[in-house]
Amino acid sequence: MFKTIQDFVAEWNNETQATQRVLDTLTDVSLTQRIAPDFRTLGQLGWHIATTIHEMLSRTGLTFTAPPEEHHAPSSAQTIADTYRTAAAGLTDAIQSQWTDAKLAESTDMYGEQWVNAATLRILISHEIHHRGEMIVLMRQAGLRVPDIYGPTREDWIERGMEPLV
Repeated sequence: MFKTIQDFVAEWNNETQATQRVLDTLTDVSLTQRIAPDFRTLGQLGWHIATTIHEMLSRTGLTFTAPPEEHHAPSSAQTIADTYRTAAAGLTDAIQSQWTDAKLAESTDMYGEQWVNAATLRILISHEIHHRGEMIVLMRQAGLRVPDIYGPTREDWIERGMEPLV
């Protein structure tokens, strides 16, 4: 768990940059890609990531600009990417201005359970990483080039003249 606000902000900034690269790669056409009927589309997953930031962290008492309260993803990839950018920056500003390190050890009612605020922040990041992974699979199916996240992609290896690992 996070011991300081700065520890969270440092990790949050790294992860949001990666997520932003994924969202900035989406196209309007790709938003309808899904693994199978009755599963979320690529657009719905991106929208879920973008809107969960405020939905989850507002429960802790943090206040910052909320994305629109639409349950369905917009048909614009740019809108999803911009909404995420605004929400992620809003959380960073809010946590730095509204919380102290001591607030990380306090508990908040989260979905009917008591969660330590530091754990909520960890869950937010893990949740985002989880759905970002789902998005990467759908992006490949949609024919999009996946940006590097934690290392080079297959395409990066090929462009470097190296044999990608199987």
